[in-house]
Formats: sequence, structure tokens, C-alpha cells
Amino acid sequence: MLVFAGLSPHPPIIVPEVGGKELAKVAQTVAGMREWAKAAASANPETLVFISPHGSFLRGAMGYLGCKELTGSLASFGAPQVAFNAANDLALASAIAAEADKAGVEVIEVVRGSRDSCQAKGLDHGVMVPLYYLREAGVEASLVAFGISLLPFEELFKFGQAVGRAAAQSPRRVGMIASGDLSHCLIPGAPAGYTPEGKVFDQIIREALEKMDTERILNLPEELIERAGECGLRPIIMLLGALQEYDVTSHIYSYEGPFGVGYLVADFRIKERPKGAKTGTGAVPGKQVSPFVRLARASIEHYLRTHKLLPVPDPLPAGMEGKAGVFVSLKKHGQLRGCIGTIEPVQENIAAEIIHNAVSAAVQDPRFWPVELKEVPELKISVDVLTPPEPVASEKDLDPKRYGVIVRSKGRTGLLLPNLEGINTVTEQVAIARQKAGIRPDEPVELERFEVIRYE
Repeated sequence: MLVFAGLSPHPPIIVPEVGGKELAKVAQTVAGMREWAKAAASANPETLVFISPHGSFLRGAMGYLGCKELTGSLASFGAPQVAFNAANDLALASAIAAEADKAGVEVIEVVRGSRDSCQAKGLDHGVMVPLYYLREAGVEASLVAFGISLLPFEELFKFGQAVGRAAAQSPRRVGMIASGDLSHCLIPGAPAGYTPEGKVFDQIIREALEKMDTERILNLPEELIERAGECGLRPIIMLLGALQEYDVTSHIYSYEGPFGVGYLVADFRIKERPKGAKTGTGAVPGKQVSPFVRLARASIEHYLRTHKLLPVPDPLPAGMEGKAGVFVSLKKHGQLRGCIGTIEPVQENIAAEIIHNAVSAAVQDPRFWPVELKEVPELKISVDVLTPPEPVASEKDLDPKRYGVIVRSKGRTGLLLPNLEGINTVTEQVAIARQKAGIRPDEPVELERFEVIRYE
């Protein structure tokens, strides 16, 4: 039976033998991990199933270490004295593989070194770091060590469901640990560089886990995920799959990002499954229309029916509380049908910005006839939420795939969004932005760049 589920960061620096004097900078995480481990110990797990992004990596399948004894250390991080070994619960691993096979997800046993002991390349730090705190709290359990895969999120969720089914059928008390850090791009100088999307990603993950909003996580924009530079999303998705059939409340112990990487410590309190409930057989939450796009479409339809603006939703949808520039783009049969936006916010929140700009794109874009009500079902709508523009010294600082561009000259302003089909060079991007503003090619301009989170 599944008795514990947790999310753990895995920076070796939070282990005292590695962190040393730097440990004070991650004090919240250390304290959170100790409380987290105590909660795990109170559940008395006999086997722990780990999902680590630094473990066995397979593109089209899930892999687990298949030797009888699992060993590992933090020697590569300067702490060889931090070393653990544990029995491998191969019976549970095989049961998980069998359940995953029924769901169409391939699972492969990976043997490193000899069959008896994975000493050569055994437990990675994604397992070793949370295991340090679990052992400190008195948890002496056998292990199952899975890595991650590039399978689609829906398949990873199905694999998580398979873990949940196998755990429910096991005579042993099973805990599941999703090991992963959030964005690696939170501050300038962060390991993966700085992007504003890093903080947005971490906020969404934290909010979604607090509310157990699985669909929000499964429907994160691909561009946001890529720009966040994370390593924990796939383990989180598998953990949520395992928990799907349970009544669960989440508990966040701590979150911080002192080195530019987000460390979130959480567990999920599993209540007794309702009588008659099936084990892990629920459908995978499907690809849903983004709330941003849904609001834009509703705004257009409401205006065309009533000639009045849609009232701002109360309460505000998640992620729309702040202020930002917003562009709403409409396409019909692959052709642009309208696009209006604001470089900087002019409304009280993002929701209001979407409502106003969606209506403007539909009926006020001077390049097109106003959209008619009968056309609305045929529209493909995208909503771009802009980061604050920043000035750049030259075109060398631009990238048409990553950055949008703003050109300014003598009170005239032109803007072009990033990652547009057919725009492959900075020269093309700037030339079109100039043309939109009525700025000649030989006139000097001030350049600014911005990034967007695109919802489709």
C-alpha cells in the first residue's frame, strides 16, 4: 500500500558534509527536509520508490536499476563518507513494470556493474540527497530506483498510475519520492542563466501542488517549461499519476532559491481511498484549453453578442493577478485575422488586459474587417504575456526566436513578437518592426527586447 509521497530537491550543498559553511544559505531547505523526513519516518515505509532525473535515462521507456543491492555515495561532491547501501525491492520493481506494460509504457531493467551490486554507477545524487535526510530520520527501507524518460507527459502520468497500482497491491508499505529541483534560471548568474520565466514557472508549480491541480501542471506551455530550465517536472508528473486515485492534501515545508535554483520541499498526505474506488484506472487528464485562451475567446463572443465588455472574472484565474503587457492573436485557416496588444500594462490586471485586447483584436484591427460571431468557432487564438521590455545596445543582443523587438524613433514605435513563422533573422525582425512604425531603414532607432509566455 502507498503510505507516503514526497517531493524533494537534491542539491548536494544541502548535505552538511558537502555544504559546510554554505549550509546557512539553504537553511530553510535543510529545516524543511528534516521535517519532511520525520513525516516520512512516521509513515513507516518498507520500500521507497525514487524517481530521479539523474538516474537511468531512456528516451522511449522508463528504466530502473536492476541489481540486488543498491549503493551510492557523494564522493564526487567531496564527501565520500556519505555512502549508503540498500536492498533493491526487485519484486515491486517487476510489479510496476507489469502494470506499466498494461498501460502501454515500456519499462527496462538497467544493470550497471554486476547483477549483485551496482557499485560502478549506482545511486545518483537525486536519490542520495533525500536519502541522507531519510536515513537521519531513521528510515531504513529497501529501494527501487527509477530514472526519467523523454516520453510525453501523458505517458509519464500513466507510468505514475502504474506505480500507484503496484503499490496498492503490494503487501509492503510503500513510499514514493519525486526528486527534482525547479527552475535553474531564477537570478542573474544562475546555473542555466537568468530568465524571468523561471520565477513564473516555480510559482505555478507551487500553486498547483498546493491545490493538487494536476491539469494545470500537465498543460503548462511548452515554451515556459523550456525557458524555466527545470529538472523536476517529469518526476512531479509521475508522482501525481500515482496519487490520482487517492484523496490527498499537500503540505509545502519550504521553498527558496538562493543560488538561482528553486528548491521545493513538499509531501502529500494520503487519506484512505474511498470504498469501491478503482486503483489507478482513471483517465489521464487531457490537454485542456489554456484559461488565458478560454478567457480571450469568451471575451470576443460576449462582445459580439452584447456589444459590452465581459466583466473581469472574480476571483481572478490563477496567473492573471499581476500586471503585464498582453497581445492577443487571431488566426483563421492558418491566416492572421487580427492581432492587438499592449507593450506595457494599461489595465488593473492580466485578466482585464486579455479582455480588452481580445476584443480589440477582433473588431479594431484596421487591417481586417471586424470578426463576425459565426467566425468565432473557427478562430485559433493565442495569448502572449510579455515580460517588461529592456533596452539593448545593438542588434547583436537580439534573437528573433527568443526575443520580441521594439523599435522607437521620434515618437514612433514598432513591435514584433518573437518566434513568428517566416521570421528567421534579426535583420528581418527589425526591418518589419520599422515598417510597422513607419520608420525608414536609414533612420536611427532605439532598440528594446522582451520575452513572452505564449498560451495557445
